[in-house]
Amino acid sequence: MKNHLVRVYPSKEPLKKEDQLAYKLAMLANDPVDIDSDVTDMIINRIIDNASVAIAATNRRPVANARSQALCHPREGGANVFGMPLNETFSPEWAAWANGTAVRELDFHDTFLAADYSHPGDNIPALLAVAQTKGKSGADLIKGLATAYEIQVNLVKGICLHEHKKDHIAHLGISVAGGLGTMLGLPTDVIFQAMQQALHVTFATRQSRKGEISSWKAYAPAFAGKMGIESVDRAMRGEGAPSPIYEGEDSVISYMLGGKDAKYEVPLPEIGEAKRAILDTYTKEHSAEYQSQALIDLAFDMGKKIENFDDVKSIVIHTSHHTHYVIGTGANDPQKMDPNASRETLDHSIMYIFAVALQDGSWHHVDSYAPERAKREDTVKLWHKISTLEDPKWTQRYHDQDPKRKAFGARVVITMKDGTVIDAEKALANAHPDGARPFTRPEYINKFRTLTSGIISKEECERFLNLVQNLPKLSSDELYGLNVTVDAIELLCNKRDDRGIF
Repeated sequence: MKNHLVRVYPSKEPLKKEDQLAYKLAMLANDPVDIDSDVTDMIINRIIDNASVAIAATNRRPVANARSQALCHPREGGANVFGMPLNETFSPEWAAWANGTAVRELDFHDTFLAADYSHPGDNIPALLAVAQTKGKSGADLIKGLATAYEIQVNLVKGICLHEHKKDHIAHLGISVAGGLGTMLGLPTDVIFQAMQQALHVTFATRQSRKGEISSWKAYAPAFAGKMGIESVDRAMRGEGAPSPIYEGEDSVISYMLGGKDAKYEVPLPEIGEAKRAILDTYTKEHSAEYQSQALIDLAFDMGKKIENFDDVKSIVIHTSHHTHYVIGTGANDPQKMDPNASRETLDHSIMYIFAVALQDGSWHHVDSYAPERAKREDTVKLWHKISTLEDPKWTQRYHDQDPKRKAFGARVVITMKDGTVIDAEKALANAHPDGARPFTRPEYINKFRTLTSGIISKEECERFLNLVQNLPKLSSDELYGLNVTVDAIELLCNKRDDRGIF
C-alpha cells in the first residue's frame, strides 16, 4: 500500500492528470490483478448478506415504492429486481435503485468505519444490475466488486466526510463507477471521467441522518449507485466531467471538505498488488447502526444481572466521539428520545437500542422497532435514564490503524437506586471477525434462511444458496439467478402503476 497526498491546487498551479486522485483510482480499477480466494469467498458472503436483508425488507413502504418506480422502466435483457420473477427485467439503473433501497432499508448489511463510515455492500446492487444487463460472468462481477470495495474502503480510511456534515454516499458513487470500470474492462481515461462525474453528483448533506430521519436514508445509497451507472454510461459515450474533481480550486476538497489548506492521505494498493479491502469490512448480526452492535451484545449480558428495571437509577455509556455525537446524547437530537420517532431515527438512537436490548435480551429487525414496543411505558422510563459520554480511550480505538486494536465498543455503567453499580465493557460485536463468534459462511447462510423464512419458498431458498456459492463459475445467463423471487407472500407493488410521473 502507498499513501497518496491529496490537496487543493490553485488554477495557476498545474496538476497533471496522472497525479490526480481520481486518475490514480481509475488506474487501480484498470489493474487486472488476480482475486485471492478468501476475497472471492467474502464477496459471496456479502451477496448472500445483501439478499437476506433485501428480501426481509421487500414489503416495507420505501422498498415497495422504489420497486414500483423500477417497474416503470422495463427492458428486455436488462436486470432483475429483488422479489420479481426471474424472467422480468428492467433498465439497470432503475433495478439498482430498487435493489439498493431494499438492501439498505433495514440497516442490516456490511459496514466499514475509519475516518468516515460506510456500507460497502451498497456497491453490489449497481454492479450486479449492470453485469446482468451487459452479459458479464460471475468472475467479471467478482473482479468489479473487489475494485469497488477497495476504492470505497480506502477513501473512508483517508477522507472524513461527516466532519464537514456530508453524507457518506460521496465515497459510494465513485466506488460504483470504478467497480463498473473494472467489470466492463473500460480504458483508464473512461473510468477516470466516469468517477469524476459520479463524485460530482453524489455530494449531499448529512441531514439525511440527522433529526427526524426519513426513508431517504435507505434511498440515498441507491441514488449513488444509480448515479454511478449513469456516469459510466455517459463516459462510455465519450463525455468528460469536472476536473480535477478532488483537487480543483473550486472543487470537492476546497468547498465541500477541509478547504483550500486541507491535506488528506489516501492509501491505495500499488499496481500489481492484490485488492483485499473487503476483508477489512464486517457485517451486522443485529439490525441497527454499527456502533450499536457491540452494545446490543453487551446489553444482553448486563440485562441478566438486573431483576427489576424500575430499580435502575442511571445508565451512562462511555464511548467514542462518533458514537456519542452521531447516535448518542451528544447529537442533541430530541427525536432520539421520542417514543413516536420513526424507525430510521430509533435505529440511530443508542439510548433506545440499549434500553430495549437490556430488557428483552434479544433483538429483532421488526419487533424491536414496533411502535407499541417503542411506546411501552417501562421502556420509555428506562430509555430516558440513559446518556452517553465521549471517552478518549474509545475514540482512540475507533480510529486506531492497527486492526487488532481498532474497536467500536463502550464501557457501560449502570447505577441502581440502592447504590449498586454494574460496570462492564465490550470492544467488539460478537459477529466481528475478531469477536467472540465471528460470522463465517454458515452464519451468513443462517442469516439468509432466518430473514427470508415465510417470505420465499424453501425451494427458492436452496436454489439461490446453491447458485451463489458457485459464483466464480457462473455464466452471464446464470447471473440472473442471483435474484430471489418472492412467492410465499403477496409482493406489494408487483405491477406497474400510475401513482407517480413514470
